[in-house]
Amino acid sequence: MPKHLLIVESPAKAKTINKYLGKDFQVLASYGHVRDLVPKEGAVDPDDGFRMRYELIDRNEKHVEAIAKAARAADGIWLATDPDREGEAISWHIAEILRERGLLEGKDLQRVVFTEITPRAIKEAMNQPRRIADELVDAQQARRALDYLVGFNLSPVLWRKIKAGLSAGRVQSPALRMIVEREEEIEAFKAREYWTIEADCAHPSQPFGAKLVKLDGQKFEQFTITDGETAEDARSRIAAAAQGSLHVTDVASKERKRRPSPPFTTSTLQQEAARKLGFTTRRTMQVAQKLYEGVAIGEEGTVGLITYMRTDSVNLSQDALGEIRDVIARDFGTASVPDKPNVYQTKSKNAQEAHEAVRPTSALRTPAQVARYLSDDERRLYELVWKRAVASQMIPATLNTVTVDLAAGAEHGFRASGTTVVVPGFLAVYEEGKDNKGKEDEDEGRKLPVMKLGDRIPLDRVHADQHFTQPPPRYTEASLVKALEEYGIGRPSTYASIIQTLTGKQYALLEGRAFKPTDVGRAVSKFLSNHFTKYVDYDFTANLEDELDAVSRGEEEWVPLMEKFWGPFKEQVDEKKASLDKADAGSVRVLGEDPKSGRPVSARIGKFGPLVQIGTVEDDEKPRFASLRPGQSIYSITLDEALELFQLPRTLGQSNGEDVSVGIGRFGPFAKRGATYASLAKEDDPYKIDLDRAVFLIEQKEEIARNRVIKEFEGSDIQVLNGRFGPYISDGRLNGKIPKDREPASLTLEEVTRLLEETGKPARRGFGAKKAAARKAPAKKDAAPKKAAVKKAPAKKAARKATTKKTATKKAAAKAARPLSEGLEPAKPLVTAAKFEPGRKRVVKKTDDAPF
Repeated sequence: MPKHLLIVESPAKAKTINKYLGKDFQVLASYGHVRDLVPKEGAVDPDDGFRMRYELIDRNEKHVEAIAKAARAADGIWLATDPDREGEAISWHIAEILRERGLLEGKDLQRVVFTEITPRAIKEAMNQPRRIADELVDAQQARRALDYLVGFNLSPVLWRKIKAGLSAGRVQSPALRMIVEREEEIEAFKAREYWTIEADCAHPSQPFGAKLVKLDGQKFEQFTITDGETAEDARSRIAAAAQGSLHVTDVASKERKRRPSPPFTTSTLQQEAARKLGFTTRRTMQVAQKLYEGVAIGEEGTVGLITYMRTDSVNLSQDALGEIRDVIARDFGTASVPDKPNVYQTKSKNAQEAHEAVRPTSALRTPAQVARYLSDDERRLYELVWKRAVASQMIPATLNTVTVDLAAGAEHGFRASGTTVVVPGFLAVYEEGKDNKGKEDEDEGRKLPVMKLGDRIPLDRVHADQHFTQPPPRYTEASLVKALEEYGIGRPSTYASIIQTLTGKQYALLEGRAFKPTDVGRAVSKFLSNHFTKYVDYDFTANLEDELDAVSRGEEEWVPLMEKFWGPFKEQVDEKKASLDKADAGSVRVLGEDPKSGRPVSARIGKFGPLVQIGTVEDDEKPRFASLRPGQSIYSITLDEALELFQLPRTLGQSNGEDVSVGIGRFGPFAKRGATYASLAKEDDPYKIDLDRAVFLIEQKEEIARNRVIKEFEGSDIQVLNGRFGPYISDGRLNGKIPKDREPASLTLEEVTRLLEETGKPARRGFGAKKAAARKAPAKKDAAPKKAAVKKAPAKKAARKATTKKTATKKAAAKAARPLSEGLEPAKPLVTAAKFEPGRKRVVKKTDDAPF
């Protein structure tokens, strides 16, 4: 029997560590967080020292029970969750659960941390146990409480003023503001025309190009020439003055050093993986997690390939430095190894210097050696980490830039530049990617022929080219992470969850690799920026992060920090709830008047998304609604464009004695004849589609419906049906599979009954699911209801499931009854009071910016 229990967060890590520790240890995983705040008002009580109520997370209950069972039999318990605030809090929660169950009495409880999963690192950690760090737990408690209070109080304001289901987060909201402000910059941008003039030189050894830098004796700048006529006139004068050649007036050579980038932190890893590999931040962290927790490497067994991937530090341990320098000397020569290791300073104010940068656990495991054991994603990310770490300890690259000035007559001048690598240094291994390239980047790699003062260079031609200034680019995941880090908003470990929330809530969409805010996202950002300015202010958010960091260092207490934040915030929330209407919220934009009715035309966020509206709810006549077309926005649509949308629904003509019309519903554009609705194809425009095309789509839909039933059985609800993925059987409640070797039409009632019992799964209500319940005869009033043979569930879970089912039914009914363009304001959410349990209550969640 094992004498000791060691608890980690993930099963993969548990499996790896279990091989390193002897038979005296049992290693179990908590599967992440084990407790969370109760999902209701009152989970954090500001009136009682911000006491926090929590409960076991349902999905992890069985893992907690396994830990408790093992703890009961163990002599000693070791908490080895991740080496950050989240991990510290998980250890604290596990300890509290075991303490409440009386499982720690007379037992040794110790906390151990390691930043890499290798036999050496595990052994060192086990020899240096410590206590749970209360200051880290307090910092995470404060962070979680802030996120809860912001989300639980601010989100309902958004529901009432803009649209139900929205969320506001302490860090998510400033990040959204960045994306929206950049989009507004792009929309406000006015392109300016400008012209450049270049010379194509026909040097005997190598042709090259040169840019005009002097015109008529004056410096030539970006907007010196802004029209084609002036550009052509200048080009002609320069060509005439040059008389077929340019005269070399100056040759300058300048040598410079370029240092390597530091090894990866979490944020720089996310940025570089986005630039070079096309990974999202979430994908990067998932792959890094696998590399950290362990991969089977042939005879070596399972071993962690990289160090812990959530870190702000750029430090490397002495052991790692020695190994990396040995690898550089072996593979690139001793000349590539600097006299002393390169030292880097972290940009983060709260970097834990005891931690290391993200690096390979052994530089001796080159990417080529481990590639065959890794998936494609793992191989590419490991190669990135390995190259960056190795390059960071190599000598600088030596670059030589040559600049040549060439005259065209006495009044005009050109310049050509080229940069060559003299000593590659770290560039032999790795070069950091860039979001935007500058002039130096354009010159790099361009080599000029040898020229000296007084040389005459044959001129091939002089040409003028038109350009327009470009708006600032939208944020990509890489540039957004970089901006968040520069502003000090959030922490690297939370960037992936922030981005996931913004896209998951559809506040922003990724077009290509760039973020474009949706109308809903813009409405939320506009509302928060106008009415809760302080709480989406970049400096305020960054300063709050700094204070949370101070709590983690033991320099501040968490409750006074909470009190300072909560009072003004709650007062402002209450004031805005009472004083704002939807127009104030920024979700309504008045466009003008409808020329036919004289009623106001507005663009707004409705219950199901952006729409335009004629009239108001206060009018005697009901308002009219129309959905926006793809690519339209309530923030840019004009009155004429809005009025055009009210052409739908429109009647195209008649077919088989019935009107054929087109319109747009909740699920997109459709054609309708009688009771048949058919979705339009992507290439069909509801404003331009003709009668023949609409009839074709409708009859295609009717043909599918006619052929849906393959076989029915008298006295039974079971049918053999054609579906999207082939024939299947269904009774309206369950869908079952048909063996591949059976002809569907030949199945008997006995066979389909058996197959439904063996393979049946709950039917999805939709086109392919039969509404069997509607076909059944109503039950007799005096008939006793049949008792269903169901497994008895715990009262708490049963109640939760019943509530969920009831809510889902209500939502489904509401969706079926109301059209997309109804535009109703959501009802005020019902909030119930919660009782508090005695004792100190703390909770931590895996994100810094929890959405509600």
